[in-house]
This record gives sequence, structure tokens and C-alpha cells, in this order.
Amino acid sequence: MKSTRLTASRAAARAGSRRRAAAAPYHHGSLREAMLEAAERILERDGIAGLTLRAAAREAGVSHAAPKNHFGDIRGLLSELAAVGFARFGATLVANTREGDTTKARLAAIGHGYVTFAQQNPGLFLLMFRGERLDFRRPALRAAGEAALGVLAGTLGTHGTPVTPLTLSRAAQITAAWSLVHGFAMLMLDGRLKPLVGRMPDGTDEMNLLAAVLSGATTGM
Repeated sequence: MKSTRLTASRAAARAGSRRRAAAAPYHHGSLREAMLEAAERILERDGIAGLTLRAAAREAGVSHAAPKNHFGDIRGLLSELAAVGFARFGATLVANTREGDTTKARLAAIGHGYVTFAQQNPGLFLLMFRGERLDFRRPALRAAGEAALGVLAGTLGTHGTPVTPLTLSRAAQITAAWSLVHGFAMLMLDGRLKPLVGRMPDGTDEMNLLAAVLSGATTGM
């Protein structure tokens, strides 16, 4: 009899505990950051095809429903992750620039930073430029993306807001510089540069090739 009462008491305690947990607000310290870190791990490990809201929640060790309060849906999660990427990207672009650099030296340093980021964060880099998967109406993503582009535009003497009018010549300069480094990064990630690198002198690699490309492109600046 005593055993029966003890079993019933334990069952009631467990039921009460479940009711209290259901009534209490979900808490995971910093859920947003945990989800973003988990999403990035999945992205680099499994690619964008493997990154779902449920997979990210499972990776972060949280309930499947919890992330919806922060991101809404998978597009929201991807957009916030891309915003983090653009912020980190912008810092990498200027990491090797120095006060007093010539335009040529600054462009070369930024170009090196651009490709280095792509090389070290291939999944994140590809996501950042997958417009169909992102929502650029989200303030964090829009601001981070504009700031990163502003680094390149500012080096070419273009300052102001993203809607500041540009001359055709200045727009062409920005596009040419951006196309050069972005195209190189994409060729590298796709493995298209390997045949060229294989024919280059021993001890040289994609980054040596990039330095030579940038040196030629910035001659006269």
C-alpha cells in the first residue's frame, strides 16, 4: 500500500513539474546567438540544403518551436545569419588596411580580405550572395550588406549613403573592382582555378595568383 502511495505521489510530482514547465516562458540564455552558431555549423558542414529550422534547433539543443519567436521561418534565420556574415566580412575587408595607404594598396588589401573570407567561410559566403534565399527588408541584413559594400565604394572615393547619386564612371569603377574580387572568389570556390595553379611555379597558390591579378588591375591608381 505504501509503495502504491509513493508511486502515485511521484507521478503527481512529475505531472506538476510538466505543468510548471509548460506555463513558464522558454529560456535558453541567448537563444538567438545559439541558433545562429548552430546554423553556421550546419551550413559549413552540410551546405545550405541541410540547413532547416528544425535542424538548427536540434543542433542548438532547443525545442523545434522555440526559434520561431526570433526568426519566424527559415528565410528569417538565413537572413540573420547572412547579416552576421556581412558584419564579419566587413571587418575582414579592412583587417589588413593601414592609415595612409594609397588607393592601390588599400584596394589590394581589401581584395585579399574579400577572397580570404570566401576561402575560410565558403558556405556563409555563398549564402550572403544568394538573394533568393534572403529577405533584404530585414534591417540587420540590409545595414550589414550596405556597410560592407561601403568599404569598397569608400576606397574609390565614393562616400555617403547607399542612395547617394553616382556618376556612370564611378559606378563603373565600383562594379569593376567588385566583379574582379567576387569573380575570383567564385572561381576559387568552384575549383576552376586549380588547373591554372597546377601549372604555376612550385610554392605558389591561389592567393599568389590573386596578388598578381590585383597588382595588374590597380596599376596606375
